[in-house]
Amino acid sequence: MNELFSALSRTLSPYYAEMSIMLMATILVVYGDIINSHIKRILAPYHFILRVSLFVVLCAFGYGALTLYGAPFLHHIIAYLPWKYQGAGFVFAFMFIGFLAERRRYI
Repeated sequence: MNELFSALSRTLSPYYAEMSIMLMATILVVYGDIINSHIKRILAPYHFILRVSLFVVLCAFGYGALTLYGAPFLHHIIAYLPWKYQGAGFVFAFMFIGFLAERRRYI
């Protein structure tokens, strides 16, 4: 079993940075509507132009910043696992996000 985990980590290790970005993007897709609904509630009493402007800023810079700074954070978290389990950690994280998406009826 350890050889399987080691082989998976060896195969995926060149792509950990990209997989971290993919994982962060997947989290934002699954939970972005919750963020948007909170922002919508906060911005509801303001003028249309201000609401649109802040929404654009949120989408362009907020989600961009979450992706740019959240992906290395996820990579850092996975790096706490022993090397042979890091590949399985990424696979488990994607499966877990898929499970959470299923519970939110995204699939």
